[in-house]
Amino acid sequence: MEHFNEFIDLLKSLIREPSVVGAEHAFFRVLQRELEERGAKVTWYEGLLVAQGNEPNSAMFSSHIDRHGLVCTGPNEFQFAAFVAGKTNNNYPESSISNELKMTLMNRFENTQVLAYEPWSGAYRGTGKINNAYICEFRNNLIFELEGLEHVVAGTPVGFRDKLKINNGLLSGQLDNVLTAAILVHLFSLGYQGTAFFTAEEECGASWRYLLEWFRRFGGSTNELYVLDTSPYKNRFEADKQLVVLRNRDEFAEFNALTTQKVAQLCEKLEIPYGYKDLYILEQNQLSPENSSNIGRTELGRITANSQGLVHGTTIQIPTTGYHTMNETASIASVEAFMQVIMTLANLRDTHYSH
Repeated sequence: MEHFNEFIDLLKSLIREPSVVGAEHAFFRVLQRELEERGAKVTWYEGLLVAQGNEPNSAMFSSHIDRHGLVCTGPNEFQFAAFVAGKTNNNYPESSISNELKMTLMNRFENTQVLAYEPWSGAYRGTGKINNAYICEFRNNLIFELEGLEHVVAGTPVGFRDKLKINNGLLSGQLDNVLTAAILVHLFSLGYQGTAFFTAEEECGASWRYLLEWFRRFGGSTNELYVLDTSPYKNRFEADKQLVVLRNRDEFAEFNALTTQKVAQLCEKLEIPYGYKDLYILEQNQLSPENSSNIGRTELGRITANSQGLVHGTTIQIPTTGYHTMNETASIASVEAFMQVIMTLANLRDTHYSH
């Protein structure tokens, strides 16, 4: 379908633009251009880009736009950006960075091609490659050694060089969370007149603060919000059991039951298979208690827990595999189904969305 091909072209373009945690301004500039070309009114706030149509209160969606990457912290020294930004915002206490997570990340990006850029303008500062990574016990962070970027100065963000891969009905790349951000931009191509929020620093747990500040200044007495994201599964078999992922709650808060139920009923009406991620995790914990995990932390959970009822809503997610890698993968079928749900909630009439 023509519209889906237009979306893919947009996603291909956006995924090549770096947006490292804590250095998202350059990507906000790219989004501003794309959104204004589609008729949206765009406003910048700290950590937040807001795009609105002619009926801004008709629907509200949010998507975080930061992706994992590195930041230069000294001469030829690079650290994992989410940990640096998290410490700065007091959202990533050192005790929360498990050795298991550090070991996983240390081995995940070996030989990955990277790109350095100016954090504000996005100006190109060169490319390189990750040669080595090790854990510094004194700074409790991952230190990366790069080839080709010896000249960059401290404070320079370094993104992973990426491009969208399409193969056997699957989309792959560093999808979290440029995928749903691209969907929100594309909504304005289709005539969306509501509000879309694009948040920074979600990967270090800070994005909810920027969003809540906006609602405290400009929101109504209560505000229904749909937060869009990807959702990781360990393999394609588990991921493909549903095309859309919902949640009743996360580790921080219960989501709005009526809003969640509304989306579930919509999936049933559209004959779209869906699952609840919190229930899935609890089920997996019962099957394998020795490998149990918490039910997850989301942007919506944080803002619900801290807004005293001002903001409520639910999450809608796309099931993926290869989470937080350069090959995070989503099925085209799940992306199409997700778009059907979002378009319906956005009051767009054409909800039959297949390519």
